[in-house]
Amino acid sequence: MDLSGIPVTTLQGEQTTFGALTDGKAALVVNVASRCGLSGQYETLEELHKRYADRGFTVIGFPSNQFLQELSDSEKIAEYCSSTWGVTFPMTEKVKVNGRNAHPLYKELTQTPDAEGKTGRISWNFEKFVVAPDGRVTRFSPRTQPDAPEVVAAIEDALPR
Repeated sequence: MDLSGIPVTTLQGEQTTFGALTDGKAALVVNVASRCGLSGQYETLEELHKRYADRGFTVIGFPSNQFLQELSDSEKIAEYCSSTWGVTFPMTEKVKVNGRNAHPLYKELTQTPDAEGKTGRISWNFEKFVVAPDGRVTRFSPRTQPDAPEVVAAIEDALPR
């Protein structure tokens, strides 16, 4: 799956592409929400980002209000993530992850089956996709912790050689 040319706008309003954000790295793409009961995963996402960054890895957060749990604007999201969880990984502007107006990246990613073989709609905040530089994608449910053995194995398998 070639996702590199898909347009992305950062939380700071910069126009870029998914490929420019990943820059040849493996990525863990996560739809995030500040007011979700799963928002504690931000801490573990940041730990993974720091642990694997020097090996060619990044976490990329895609804030979404599709489940009505995200803050109203980019400044508030950035402040919350930084001050509450110490987030340093790249974040995008708020996006839709489901439906006709879903972000193009999510239209592609949701074609990937999860461990139960389910494709399609994002079920909740903090659904995770490990994207290898060669385009391989592995999908994990929102309740799967970012540092679960199966996620870590997928990250390590996706790291550039």
